[in-house]
Amino acid sequence: MTTTPPETAGYPTRFKRLQLGALTLFYREAGPPDAPALLLLHGFPTSSHMFRHLMEHLGGKYRLIAPDYPGFGLSSCPSPREFAYTFDHLAEVMEAFVEALGLTRFSLYVQDYGGPVGFRLAARRPERIGALLIQNANAYHEGLSPAVQQMWQLEAAGDAAAVQSIVDHMLTLEGIREHYIHYPGMAESVSPDAYLLDHYFMERPGVREIQATLLGDYKTNFPRYESWHAYFRQHRPPALVLWGKHDPVFIVPGAEAYLRDLPEAELYVLEGGHFLLEGQHRAVAGLIDQFLTRHQIR
Repeated sequence: MTTTPPETAGYPTRFKRLQLGALTLFYREAGPPDAPALLLLHGFPTSSHMFRHLMEHLGGKYRLIAPDYPGFGLSSCPSPREFAYTFDHLAEVMEAFVEALGLTRFSLYVQDYGGPVGFRLAARRPERIGALLIQNANAYHEGLSPAVQQMWQLEAAGDAAAVQSIVDHMLTLEGIREHYIHYPGMAESVSPDAYLLDHYFMERPGVREIQATLLGDYKTNFPRYESWHAYFRQHRPPALVLWGKHDPVFIVPGAEAYLRDLPEAELYVLEGGHFLLEGQHRAVAGLIDQFLTRHQIR
């Protein structure tokens, strides 16, 4: 199967800002305004920057929109005392973002944090979702790596000091780099620009507190899993599941689990890690284009 992405055809990425009340949301947009829309939701600890290559590959055929959540990238970073950094609230902000842009129908690309944000949005507004493009975004307990399970077991046991030590490390440059580089040879296929930019954003005043607050809220996603499975089963959106097989955060059984509730989904496990687009953006773009074309997604 060829995975050659379409040409960009003269639609460069634009860099925009949208005002939502007191929030300013930065977002990237590429492609013709009347083309099939893709909403791209990023993960931790990154931003819309993770989609830069994908937008170059697909911007000639699709309208791609990639926002930075509040507290991430170039969007507003209000203090946790002024803004509730929860996944419920981020989903509400993304729904307001979609409304403000007038997106009535779109395919949803979710990675890492994009999963719990996007699945909340999809379950609330299923009529808007043309297709799900799921990349290393977990919705099943078997997808949680031993390291992730240990962290939440420590929290459940009340070992706040151990949990804080793990969180503190995740917010350092080395901890951020570990999200990108999972074995020594992998460093040659991942640009340092990606994790260095994430670290730059992390070092802004107040951002570490924001990120620690949101990490603490991640456990609220686990009770939501079954409601997301019910959404999958009831609405059966066309789904493409793409997974980096070396991901130490969300492991391959979590990718395979989607086939229980979305038996017609297409699954590809590729050579790569948590941030699969860093080394496999061309292959991913080709698979997305073929999938959306095959399903005639508009």
